[in-house]
Order: sequence, then C-alpha cells, then structure tokens
Amino acid sequence: MSDLSLLRDDYRQKKATLLDAAERSGATARGIHTVLRQLARMADQLLGTLWTRAAFPESFALLAVGGYGRGELFPHSDIDVLLLLPDGTQPDADDALRLKIEGFIGSCWDAGLEIGSSVRTAAECLDEAARDVTVQTSLLESRRLVGDATLFHRFRKAFREALDPQAFFSAKMLELRQRHHKFEDTPYSLEPNCKESPGGLRDLQSILWVSTAAGYGENWDALAHNGLATAFEVRQIKRNEALLSLIRTRLHLIAKRREDRLVFDLQTAVAESFGYRSLAPDGTRLARRASEALMRRYYWAAKAVTQLSQILLLNIGERLNPTTHALIPINERFYEKAGMIEVASDDLYRTQPHAILETFLLYETHIGLRGLSARTLRALYNARDAMDASFRRDPVNRATFRTILQQPVGITHAIRLMNQTSVLGRYLRVFRHIVGQMQHDLFHVYTVDQHILMVLRNARRFFMAEHAHEYPFCSQLAAGWDKPWILYTAALFHDIAKGRGGDHSELGARDVRKFCEDHDIEQDDADLIAFLVQEHLTMSHIAQKSDLSDPAVISAFAQKVGDERHLTALYLLTVADIRGTSPKVWNAWKGKLLEDLYRYTLRALGGQTPNPAALIESRKREALVLLALHAEPHEAHKKLWDTLDVRYFMRHDAADIAWHARQLSRHVRGDPRPAAAGADACIVRARLSTVGEGLQVLVYTPDAPDLFARICGYFDQAGFSILDAKVHTARDGYALDTFQVVTSVLPEHYRELVSMVQTDLPQALQQSGPLPAPSRGRVSRRVRSFPVAPRVELRPDDRAQRWLLSISASDRAGLLYSIARVLAKHQLNLQLAKISTLGERVEDTFLIDGPSLQRNRAQLAIETELLEVLQGA
Repeated sequence: MSDLSLLRDDYRQKKATLLDAAERSGATARGIHTVLRQLARMADQLLGTLWTRAAFPESFALLAVGGYGRGELFPHSDIDVLLLLPDGTQPDADDALRLKIEGFIGSCWDAGLEIGSSVRTAAECLDEAARDVTVQTSLLESRRLVGDATLFHRFRKAFREALDPQAFFSAKMLELRQRHHKFEDTPYSLEPNCKESPGGLRDLQSILWVSTAAGYGENWDALAHNGLATAFEVRQIKRNEALLSLIRTRLHLIAKRREDRLVFDLQTAVAESFGYRSLAPDGTRLARRASEALMRRYYWAAKAVTQLSQILLLNIGERLNPTTHALIPINERFYEKAGMIEVASDDLYRTQPHAILETFLLYETHIGLRGLSARTLRALYNARDAMDASFRRDPVNRATFRTILQQPVGITHAIRLMNQTSVLGRYLRVFRHIVGQMQHDLFHVYTVDQHILMVLRNARRFFMAEHAHEYPFCSQLAAGWDKPWILYTAALFHDIAKGRGGDHSELGARDVRKFCEDHDIEQDDADLIAFLVQEHLTMSHIAQKSDLSDPAVISAFAQKVGDERHLTALYLLTVADIRGTSPKVWNAWKGKLLEDLYRYTLRALGGQTPNPAALIESRKREALVLLALHAEPHEAHKKLWDTLDVRYFMRHDAADIAWHARQLSRHVRGDPRPAAAGADACIVRARLSTVGEGLQVLVYTPDAPDLFARICGYFDQAGFSILDAKVHTARDGYALDTFQVVTSVLPEHYRELVSMVQTDLPQALQQSGPLPAPSRGRVSRRVRSFPVAPRVELRPDDRAQRWLLSISASDRAGLLYSIARVLAKHQLNLQLAKISTLGERVEDTFLIDGPSLQRNRAQLAIETELLEVLQGA
C-alpha cells in the first residue's frame, strides 16, 4: 500500500471517529465549534504532511483561505487553500515547478482532501483582490498553514494597506442585499439554506468580514470590546450561531455530502437527530411533527440573526462613515435621523413602555420615515422583556395598537416591522404562537405568520389606487367600503389559531372576539370581524366545490352571509387569502368562480328569488343578441337548443351558449338516431378562455360511458390540466361537454394549441378498445415528504337524485384520468366536475349519477377503487 493510501485511510478513520462520536453524543450547540475546529486541525495536519512530502522551496507558503481560513471546517465543506509564491515566480514558465504543484494538488485529492486550490504570487493576489470582492473576502480570512512565515506576513501587511474598509463595506452590503433578494428577502422559506438564506450563517460572517476589514475586531467579543455590540447581543449571537452551525453539521452528516438546504427530504431526519419526535411512545401522532418543531426553532434563530445583523451592520456603517446627520425632533421622545426614527435615550422603552407601540404609529403616520435607526433597534431588542402581561393589558397600549390598525395608510409596513422586531408577537400573544410555524398542506408556501402578513398586504392593496389594475372588481368593491381596518383585523386573525388542534376558524373567531372586547371595538364591527374569521374558508369552498347553477346553493349561502356588507367583506378577504397562499394557487378561473358566486348571491340578497325559468329566458335573449352580432342566420340555433334542457342553460352563461350555437348549429342531427361515423360524428372546438387564462374546449360527440375518461386521457397525455368540466347529454344522445384547461406553454402560442386540440382530440375519441393505462408521473419532493392522506366521500345531494363525489389527495400526473377510468368502469354519468389544484394537493368534486349508486355494495367498490387510485396502487 502506498504512503498516500495510508495517509488517506488514517485521515478518513480519524474523521469518521470524530464525527461518529459527535453523532452519538448529540453534540450540543455549545460544543459544535470544538468539533468544527478539530476537523480543521486534522486537515491542517494532513496538508502539512503533504507539503513536506512535496519538498517545495522554503520561500513558498501554503495558506488556508475562505471559510477554512477561519479555522473551522464543516464535515463535507471544501478545503480552500492558496499556494502563495514569491513575486516574480512563474510556474507556467518552469515545467519542473508546474509539475511539482500539480503533483501536490493531486496528492491532496488522493489523500482524501476535497480541496479548492489557487496558485498566485503575492502581487497577483493583491491585483485579483482589487478587482473581485469575493477574492478580497477570501484573502481577508487567510491564515498560514505551513511555509515561509515572512512571505505570509509581508503579503498580509500589503493586503491590509490596500484594503479600503469603506469600499469593502459598501460592496459587502450590496452583495448581502443581492443574496437576500435571491432568497426572496425572507428567512421563512419552507426549505431555507442555513448558510446563505437571510438569517443564516453568511449574515453573521458578513458582520465579521466588514468588522475585520475596518479593524473593529475579528470575533464577537472584540466587537463588544470596541462598543459595537453589547454583552447581551454577543451572547444571543453566539447562541444562535452555534445552533445554525449544528444544524448545518447534521445536514452534512445525514446527507453524506455538502448540503446546506433544509430540504423536505431531510427535515425529519435532522429533527430526529435533535431528539424531536412525531409520534408519542404509545404510537399516537403528536400535535406537532418533528420537522415542525425543528423548523420553528430554526426560524426563531434566523429571525434573531436578522435582527442582530441589522443592528450591528448599521452601527459599523455609521462608524465607518460618521457623517453628522441633523436630529429633527418628532416629539419629546423621538427624533428623525436621516429618514430613520431615533430614540431620544437608550433606555426610553424601559422607562416609558408606551413609547414602544408609539414608534410604529409614528413610522406609519410620518411621511418620509424609512425605518428604525440602529440605536432604536437596539433599544427595542433590549426592551423585549418589558412587553409583558401588564404591558398587553395597559389601556394606553391597547388604544395605540387600535389606532395603528385604523390608520388609512402604512398598515402593511408597520405590521411587518412590528413582526420583524418581535413586537407584534409580544403584544399579540396569540400571534407569537404561529411565528415560524410551517404548514404541511402542500399549497401554502409561507409559514403561518408570513402568510397572514401576505394576506394583510393583499387586502390593503385593494384600497390603493395604484394597484387597482391587479383586481379591478375587488378595487371597485373596496372603493365603497368605509372601514378598511375591519378587513385588516380579520386578515391578522384568520389563521392565528393554526396548529392548536381543533377548528382554527372557530378558535380564531374566539380569539378575535376577545381582542375586540379588549380594544373597545364597537359590537357591530366586532361581530363582522368574528364572522369573517369564522367563515374565511366558506366562500372558496362553495365556489370551488358546489354547483353554482343550483338555486339552493346560492340561497343557502345568501342566508349564511345575511347582507351585502358581510358578503362584500367575505369576498375581499377570500381573494386576499387565496392570493396569499402561493403564487401557484390563484388562477383566473378561480377568480371567475368567486366573482360569479358573489354576483349570484348579491342578487339573492337583493330580493331576487332565484327563478330558473326567468334566468334561462334572460340568458337566451342575451345569447341571441350575441349571435346576431356574428351574423348568424335567423333561428339557426333552434335545432340545437331544442335538444338541450334546463340544466344546460342554467350551467352556461350567455357567451358560452352563443359560442356553442355558432360552432354546432350546422352539425346538429336533431333526432336520437345513431350518428354516422365521419366528420360530423365528433366536433371539437377550442378558443382562448374568456377568463383570460388557458383554453376553453368544446366537445360535441355521441355520448359513451367512457367519453369523459377518454377526454381526460387525451388532456393528460397532451400536458393540459383540467380546471373545470361541464358535462351535458342532449336529448338526441350527443354529449356537449365544455372544459377549462391550462398548460405551461406560453400564451402567445395559443393558436398552435387550439389547432392541435381541434385536430388530435377527435382522433383520440374515435379510438376503440379498452382505455389505455394512465401515465405514472413522478410526485414532487414535497408530496413525498408531506403526503396527503387520500380521502373519498360519496354522498347523495339534497334531493337524493344525484351524488356528490369529493376527492382529496396529493397531485400527480395522470390522477384525474385514473379517477375517470373508475367512473367509466362503473358506467357512472358525470354531470359536473370541479377540479381544484391547491399547490400539490387536489380537491376535486364530481356530480354523478348511475344505477350502480343505488346499491351499497357497488358504492363500497367504487370508493375502494378510487382510494387505490389515489394511493397510487
């Protein structure tokens, strides 16, 4: 065995022994830095041995740079080294030296060291650092491992002299902002990078980099000694830095590679390494999953790092650039300093706790204020224990908070700032419970507190003229609304009881009633707010799951909301809520369903008792006007309309009725005789959807038990997702089905898509033989990590004439087609399908009928087969 093999085996054995001991002992956050330093020393020793073995000239030096230069090494991090050469050395011109360097680098890899290497003279290092702040940062942390100490010290001295602390600070702040923006400026990503995300280890390293460059200290204790941090802040930084380092270490160990992201696949394993469990000893599921407990702890650490980083970086920036800014008095407690709120004294919040909430009221009401100064942030951070139960009960504080909520402008920024500084959770104790709480429903992409703040922002934008183009109907309704703060309060509380067990809507309504009572909110307003929290899921549930053409559905919902004021408020909150879950959840079709439900209900509240006959006649008249505009022959529509019954006209609006007539009138046979094969046997027409997203597809063809399944199979294979299906069988035995479909293809290609659908779908429907097997699409990592328990519910409607089939499951390619195959197998007639995709979860509703539904055994078989399909069996 070669000496390199012996060195490699010895290094790997020592490293494995150290890491095994760390895993077995459950290395505490306090001891993690010892482990990381030991890993670095082991690498130092092996590099020293390899350097000696290479026999470099004594005038050369080997430096540790980057993260390795700090003297700590994570289990699978790269080992960054710099081979420093005397000025004038030219390896490219000296074959022997070039081969020696290549041999040394190769020996490092052969010995088990995953190195990142560079070879430069001291002058080249200085030149490269002047052009690239990343190189400058890497060299800032350099330390000598072996070789010429004189060369190293001379290089370090020249590097320090060339370093411009002010320019370096500016460059690192720009780099920090760009990095934060890459991670959407939030530490609350559901799969955060514990190194790079806001609130991660890189933020803490950035502080030490700019501090070191400025000569203010290379470690946290030095920052405290130089007056840039308090002893309390240093303790908090060290505690949270150790936790983040421990999480990153365990990520490396569990993934067995360099992995700094807390991805869903690894969260549970990392959580269990901390001792968190999802199951109690008796096997029952705990209220909070192991991964939830870990992520909550991570988010709290990241939030603390974010707060402390802001304080220290502002302090360093002010000391580096001590430009005198005029202090403009706001009142006896606060000044404005360069657009920031500055406290009059460091102990203001301790001596006058009422000033805490006043800070945010000033921020909200004074034009030109951009944030809080470092001095104010520090004073707030150090006064957190002053926000206790008596602080929350204080009538002055309650009045101030109510005033904050009721301001006409600035509410979103004020509440966000209150959350960032931990004031919101300390004042609203119920809010504190959901800070950093994950949601495992596969369609929320934010933690609960961030979702709530997003919903608040969405509601606020309805009242801002500059955002009226986003949701014109919402903005139109908001323009006539007299108390926007009612919606803001409901938004703040709508999900505040998530994770407590029980119905969060009921618990949240109870919380907000107590809040309204404590804050002297008038009874009528309090009742409306509680109603909104209690019913915030109702409107979306009805719009996406119920048949809106059924007068009974509209009548029941109108009775629940009671009046136009409650309806309008619930509609606005519902739109804001859905938009605040994920960018993927909202689509134009959901918007149309909600708006239709609002308009239908408004008519019912206005005393217009649903009259199907009158409604149908109105739609027919409107459709005839549209047909006349297209110069359709007189009564060309009649043959088609004579084959259609009341349900068709109730379920389609006038524009769709007119479109169907234009496309189909010349193809209608008008009698129930079997259709002949050929062009007229299957008509498919498609157009850009009238709701502005995806395509609307019309299928007119002789009905068959497996027709819906074949249509779903085509859309599945062609890459379309079905959002909605209206299925109707005419008196002449033809199916007249309308689908809303979307695809990932860019909308400018819709003409090609229309042509493809109109050509390919008829061919697919004319195929005979058994239905092809569904595609087996891969499920996402989120679905694998947080699977939805499949649910199938089959129940008769209120009239016991049709059956409502509700399905909930994790989404995957081919799922809808698989469901349709089961329905076709049992010869069930589909009348209506509402396909609701919530992120990576589906909530589908089908209105069906068929003789087999009258037999209990057949019902059980249908439910069993559907469950097998949903489980991927």
